[in-house]
Amino acid sequence: MELYTIDTGFFKLDGGAMFGVVPKSIWSKLNPADVNNLCNWAMRSLLIEDGNRLILIDNGIGDKQDAKFFGHYHLNGDATLEKSLSEKGFGKEDITDVILTHLHFDHCGGSVVRDGDRLMPAFPKARYWSNDAHWKWATEPNEREKASFLRENILPIQESGQLDMIPVGDLGSSPFSKNIDIRFVNGHTEAMMIPQIRYGDRTIVFMADLLPAAAHLPLPYVMAYDMFPLTTMQEKKKFLEEAVTEDYTLFFQHDPIHECCSLKRTEKGVRPDDLFPLRDITG
Repeated sequence: MELYTIDTGFFKLDGGAMFGVVPKSIWSKLNPADVNNLCNWAMRSLLIEDGNRLILIDNGIGDKQDAKFFGHYHLNGDATLEKSLSEKGFGKEDITDVILTHLHFDHCGGSVVRDGDRLMPAFPKARYWSNDAHWKWATEPNEREKASFLRENILPIQESGQLDMIPVGDLGSSPFSKNIDIRFVNGHTEAMMIPQIRYGDRTIVFMADLLPAAAHLPLPYVMAYDMFPLTTMQEKKKFLEEAVTEDYTLFFQHDPIHECCSLKRTEKGVRPDDLFPLRDITG
């Protein structure tokens, strides 16, 4: 098995929204804001080469929306999904499976591309993996969350016939790799999937929006974007206790600086031990 970080660029979000009830005087020391109170965040994906399968977890914001939409998020950086895949020696046609942790636009926008007037899957040979509970949640969205679920990112996947569903459960193996388990959490959004990868003697966990960045490890540091913040706190507490006990490696999707961390117990709770790029453990 080989693992590759896939960078798809950076975007900006309101710092207060990203840290919820935590005061700016505290969170601004962790990720300083610009004059508009916006903080920069990564949109980092993970590529897994597992036997004859090439599995991509999430795929960034994409490029098919108009300038007005992208103007809200101040995209920046030189990285793109295509460039990052190419640097690793792959193209979109090589991807066999796409795990969509959830269907918010910054996680699944690269799933679909525009070809003239047509919308079509960006990965022509891939199976796209979601789950029934989250798919229903995203395609029949509530008023608070519907701006994050863009139909043009979602429905073309189903219409193409390339969509498959992972059974919802506590923690179980994926249908396509014995080396990947899927954990389900519900605080950020309904049935978000957290992939756990067995890599040698390590377990590497793709944190998605359960823990967007290393700065979100303290339990009260919960995003205002989360649908059920108390549920998120409970899920974080349970996960972090397991993760520090089992010595998991955390892979952060949105941390603007740090890709991975190990964990340690402190008087204040579970905190980062070592912060490092993925290549430090993959070579």
